[in-house]
Amino acid sequence: MIPALFLAHGSPMLAIEETPYTAFLAELGQRHKPKAIVIFTAHWEEQVTTVSSSDDVYDTIYDFGGFPDELYKVRYPARGSSMVAAMVAAKLQAAGIAHRADTERGLDHGSWTLLHRIYPQADIPVVQVSVNPYSPPEEQFKIGAALRGLGEQDILVIGSGVTVHNLRIIKWGQKEPEPWAVQFDDWLLNRLDAGDTESLFAYERLAPNARMAVPRAEHFVPLFIAMGAGAGKPQTIYRGYDYGTLSYLCLQF
Repeated sequence: MIPALFLAHGSPMLAIEETPYTAFLAELGQRHKPKAIVIFTAHWEEQVTTVSSSDDVYDTIYDFGGFPDELYKVRYPARGSSMVAAMVAAKLQAAGIAHRADTERGLDHGSWTLLHRIYPQADIPVVQVSVNPYSPPEEQFKIGAALRGLGEQDILVIGSGVTVHNLRIIKWGQKEPEPWAVQFDDWLLNRLDAGDTESLFAYERLAPNARMAVPRAEHFVPLFIAMGAGAGKPQTIYRGYDYGTLSYLCLQF
């Protein structure tokens, strides 16, 4: 049984830097050996849940600017899987969740920077799925819940985002986290440990510093999708911060 994961994709630099977090990602790849990966990425927004459906090698999308040339030379030539995409679509259909297929889009950095560190051989089929940051947390959870059971078939479901993600107030070069960012993650972990989904769904109203931590929900909603997809008790598998406010909190469900 493979758990569902929420993983922080943080800065694109994680694709080329050697840090404690990239070491963790490499170890994670040794821990889980899926036959396919379904990844919901914060950097693909669609009103209707959209599923990559192709058996071809993905293009690597560099959806960022101002980084070292070395980063733009990284390729992640994973293939898609129309068969796994069809499984995902069937589960969404059974749950009454509107969806559509996409046959052309490449892997954005919410997907390939993580996968490049976890499975560097790019030899596991990947199905990339969009998010809609405007849907309420309850709906995000339902999308994940529709896919529950894929772990029993050795398919890894990943929600790729960040819990604390406010690029307007990051502290360049600062390694120590800002107290308010830690407080927000502490609240999340406390409510997850208590199984208090009602409070988690109302995080915008109840969580300390919620507006600072989540000024826009696209990086946060993959957490609810991973929650829904998992069948186990939430566990923190990594916690760290960069630039003072950027959280690298990772969870398994």
